[in-house]
Amino acid sequence: MLAEYIEHPLIKKNAVEYREYQVNLANQAKNENCLVVLPTGLGKTTVALQVIAEFLTKKMGGVLFLAPTRVLAHQHYSFLKNHLLIDDITLITGEDLINKRKKSWVNSVVCATPEITKNDLDRQLASPEQFNLLIFDEAHRTIGDYAYAGIAERFKATSVRILGMTATLPSERDKATEILRTLKIASIAQRTEDSPDVRPYIQQTDTQWVTVELPPEMKEIQTCIRMALDSRYKELRRDGLNLSENKSLSELLRVREFVIRQNRKAAKPLFTAIRIIHALNVLESHGITSFLRFCERTQKRKGIGIKDLFENDLNFAKAIRLAKSAQARGIEHSKIIKLKEILQSSTGKTLVFTSYRDSVEIIHKKLVELGIPAGFLIGKAGETGLKQKKQIETVQKFRDGEYKVLIATRVGEEGLDISEVNLVVFFDNVPSSIRYIQRKGRTGRREYGRLVVLIAKDTSDETYYWIGKRKVSAAKNMGEKMSRVLEKQQSQSPKTGLDAYF
Repeated sequence: MLAEYIEHPLIKKNAVEYREYQVNLANQAKNENCLVVLPTGLGKTTVALQVIAEFLTKKMGGVLFLAPTRVLAHQHYSFLKNHLLIDDITLITGEDLINKRKKSWVNSVVCATPEITKNDLDRQLASPEQFNLLIFDEAHRTIGDYAYAGIAERFKATSVRILGMTATLPSERDKATEILRTLKIASIAQRTEDSPDVRPYIQQTDTQWVTVELPPEMKEIQTCIRMALDSRYKELRRDGLNLSENKSLSELLRVREFVIRQNRKAAKPLFTAIRIIHALNVLESHGITSFLRFCERTQKRKGIGIKDLFENDLNFAKAIRLAKSAQARGIEHSKIIKLKEILQSSTGKTLVFTSYRDSVEIIHKKLVELGIPAGFLIGKAGETGLKQKKQIETVQKFRDGEYKVLIATRVGEEGLDISEVNLVVFFDNVPSSIRYIQRKGRTGRREYGRLVVLIAKDTSDETYYWIGKRKVSAAKNMGEKMSRVLEKQQSQSPKTGLDAYF
């Protein structure tokens, strides 16, 4: 069967495949402020392209296309340059000098990062009135004080049309509500992998959970850290805090505000317990070297309880001594050995996700030692960060097959067109539906895909796995729930609005 293509005066001929679900989503987004929810790899940018072309045809004003990272903004810019039949498309990021940005803001289509956009609106290098279409990619970030919220506030007095795009809504109702309210969303245009019009474009992805045992040396370190944590919990209970037995980070973070305001006596053991849980999670999920580096960085900081933890806690001091001894003997984490086995039995490209930058470096070093061509993708922050140019270069090398494996932190999860991969490996687990769905969506786009989740037995990996699984189920239903809320709001007086309903 001959392929069909999108026909539009401003879209290059025979350049964009016609997919009915994308056309329907775009049509909905043309008519009202809309949040498009579409799994990774199914063409949210193609939906945006059709909406942009429609607005430009009607000469309704400029288009501002926002993306959270420079690399993602660059990707959108390249896509639009390759598919739109107009010349005045530009890219603006914090790497551009102010004089260049001032000239760039007058273009018909501007792809930009949020922080520089917010700052340039305040500097009056750009005006909200010059744009008629405002696109928020990775719209799930519109929470709290992230720059997206500030930009939406600056457009509040305009009649700009808003299009939000995300792979999934958050699993928490209050967060989903905040996104809809901040972006003044009138409707949700959602498709899932089970939608009938999407299924022909989805390939099977098999998921495999691989459990590994921590080596005896790591179990001994784990025991010492847990004993250090137990002593802090005893203190906290003596100080009047009613804490559960599962010793979760989320519970400690929840009581933090109460302690600061009303129970200062418990502050020292509380903040120390939070640091110990972080250290334990790093050890259990990422290994010896990552744990030692975390400890080195923490010890250099100023903060309540830090000196006491590193100088007076015998259990924690023993954990560090044992870790240094294990590191000297080449012990890292059982996951590294398992990852080597998985990669050596796999053909094609593999994407390895890990949340922790130190473990990116360790995994990369081990794979290179094994003769496996591997690159890594991390954010730009810090001394070891990758600048925009290097990130783009790394992704291109992976696309071209120069790297068989790409190890990535969160920067690789969000929207990047990293190319089709046969295998995705979660080196660690994330207790987040959004990040789980984004990671998983990197495989099974054009052909059969495989997802392998590494889980260290009797560790936070197991806890996070079950939390993540529960949140993914909740997130799947959130779009429908929020759509019903919006429909009910539409039936009320326009003056009451979403704020009044919620």
